[in-house]
Amino acid sequence: MTKEEFLAVAEKRYDALQELNQLSSFYDYEKIFLQLWRELGREVLEKNLGSVSTNRRKKKLYDPRADRN
Repeated sequence: MTKEEFLAVAEKRYDALQELNQLSSFYDYEKIFLQLWRELGREVLEKNLGSVSTNRRKKKLYDPRADRN
């Protein structure tokens, strides 16, 4: 993921983060804030690692020969 890609992903959530300032309840602020950051983190992680598998229990096989240069 490039810096430009990250900034584009974060920019999509900027307006939602600014709307949090309109809330009067700290509980609601915190709840929505955490939700936004989890979504951002998940999107960044998926862009860096690839898409999420449909089978959440499936693991990728580790090939130690692939690490050799």
